[in-house]
Amino acid sequence: MITKRIIPCLDVRDARVVKGVNFEGLGDVASPVELARYYSANGADELVFYDITASSDGRKIFTDILKETAKTVFIPLCVGGGIYSTEDFERVLGCGADKVSVNSGAIHNPQLIEDAAKLYGSQCVVLSVDIKRVDNTFRVFAKGGRENTGIEAIEWIRQGVERGAGEIVVNSIDTDGVKQGFDLEMLQAVCEVADVPVIASGGAGCKEDFIKLFKTLPKVDAGLAASIFHFGEVEINDLKQMMRDNDIAVRI
Repeated sequence: MITKRIIPCLDVRDARVVKGVNFEGLGDVASPVELARYYSANGADELVFYDITASSDGRKIFTDILKETAKTVFIPLCVGGGIYSTEDFERVLGCGADKVSVNSGAIHNPQLIEDAAKLYGSQCVVLSVDIKRVDNTFRVFAKGGRENTGIEAIEWIRQGVERGAGEIVVNSIDTDGVKQGFDLEMLQAVCEVADVPVIASGGAGCKEDFIKLFKTLPKVDAGLAASIFHFGEVEINDLKQMMRDNDIAVRI
């Protein structure tokens, strides 16, 4: 049986981990290097590192802090932010990443998904999609949730999988940082069109939210969260024990 993954997310700005609500009001949390070292040693299955202002600032991802972070982890590391070309993939992988997350770059050039999948394999290409409801429709947002692209999100994800994305991260802007549970309606719609692993992001507030996620939507492969892990509200090992107690396959 395939185990469900628990993935902490490091949203990095100016070489510091930050966290806000609904992608706004970002506040300082800690050093990404320190947090990465902690999560690697304390039960995380993977780690996500997002340079959250690289795309909106029109620059490349910070490689120095990424290299430092990669050295401290012994679990898969997925990195995103400012990925607009296969050269960006090459550079980030060279810094120690195992997977590369693409969002705004794929919107700008959908062919990037296909090109990267051919070069590095689909397992390396993660399509991250920031989604918000607009007039009762799921819309794709770019540049860290700042720009409404007008693209219908579910169809965009279906096309991304067809082009070779090996994994989908669904970031719900509506539930981000609110801590009222994952966006199950949105995730259900994604699971219906994606035959690759789906990672749920946005809304986790307690251990029970993960139990509800995996029980309600067995096709979701992983739960991603930030603040509840960063601030010690949920300990990953405690969460995994609860998952096991609820007959959810998990690595402990």
